[in-house]
Amino acid sequence: MPELNELLPMLALIAVIGAFAGVIAGLLGVGGGIILVPTFFFAFERLGYSTPDLMQICLATSLATIAVTSVRALLSHNRRGAVDWSILKGWGPGIAIGAGLGVVAVAGLRNEVLMAIFGVLGITVGLYLAFGRAEWRLGDTMPRGVGRAATSSVIGFLSVLMGIGGGSFGVPLMTLYGVAIHRAVATASGFGVIIAVPSVIGFLLVAGQGPDRPPFTIGQVNLVAFAVVVAMTLITAPIGARLAHATNPTPLRRIFAAFVTVMALNMLRKAVGW
Repeated sequence: MPELNELLPMLALIAVIGAFAGVIAGLLGVGGGIILVPTFFFAFERLGYSTPDLMQICLATSLATIAVTSVRALLSHNRRGAVDWSILKGWGPGIAIGAGLGVVAVAGLRNEVLMAIFGVLGITVGLYLAFGRAEWRLGDTMPRGVGRAATSSVIGFLSVLMGIGGGSFGVPLMTLYGVAIHRAVATASGFGVIIAVPSVIGFLLVAGQGPDRPPFTIGQVNLVAFAVVVAMTLITAPIGARLAHATNPTPLRRIFAAFVTVMALNMLRKAVGW
């Protein structure tokens, strides 16, 4: 059983991270995973946990929080009739398969490789947030057949490798094929459920690789960080939503894009040992 003086700094840091992630999610409508993974990593590292599977713990714990928040968001959007269930039914199986493959891949990769992957994909997401345009189009209807099977699997796979829900990849994809932004955001919450729930079950069954792990970690999921972040995001996400209605989100979105890019670059720096 860990000492109280070991748990308190961890609880304080994770509470701040969860509060910030909740405000950003409510303010900009983006998932918290892209914030949680790097901040979890730096927080755990600063607290002295240097287990070889630290990055796996951060990814799995982020996805555990997304499993809860995505279900809540999906139910909320569905009450408003905003979820496109035909897209979810068509894309869900491929996303789930990709997520399962992602769990297998993450379990077998070293911290440095996962950090490099997060860094490269995080920079890509940051650039899209900064420079993406609502009028960009790849087509008028969502891909079907082989294109849908391949793309949906890639979304699930890459999302698990980054520890994020469906929004960062799913929303841009749907809007590029003409799905209205509010409908895309609502439907992407369903992507998050399909990605997070089975992958978290898998991560709970993956054995740890070292003794120097954060306390209360089962498999690859840290229960303390999971519980605190979920509680904080439930409190602070409505604050972010109120701020969104009172401010212009465009400059805030660009500031957040810069923040994501800097975090991703820092993760890349650490991955190559600088």
